Amino acid sequence: MPATLPRTVSPATPHTVQDYGRHGWTVTEAFDGLRLITDERIAAVELTGPLAAGVRRYLRANNLSGPVIEIRGAQRREIHLVVGAGKAARAIEMLREAGAIVHTGGASFPLPLAGGSVDWGIAPDEARWVPPLVAISAAVRAVSARALSRSGRLAC
Repeated sequence: MPATLPRTVSPATPHTVQDYGRHGWTVTEAFDGLRLITDERIAAVELTGPLAAGVRRYLRANNLSGPVIEIRGAQRREIHLVVGAGKAARAIEMLREAGAIVHTGGASFPLPLAGGSVDWGIAPDEARWVPPLVAISAAVRAVSARALSRSGRLAC
């Protein structure tokens, strides 16, 4: 499905919308810039703080990294693009229990634009794939277990 091109597109925007459309993503322009619309093919998992940092390290160490959007602010915030959310209900439930925000079924979130507060940590063209949601779930589980193990050792 091609990218959604709104009627009021600035001259600099079409190339970017079309570029995202090459990946099969639905992208639209909103008041805050370009937004990716989740659907049956693409979803996203949003993580914050130390969990985000741990998951990023875990994915990199296991060669599972995919596109990641970083949102600048007081606390680390990352959005990992994923596939396979439609077949991962238990993994989505576990992620939400761990504090993640899972964007599915028409949810939208900002895509990076030059000079904005949103940037690519790993751009789509730099990633070898878009990982399945269950890979992010496994990373969260591993990072959480490691943190629990460390805190248990400190208390002894």
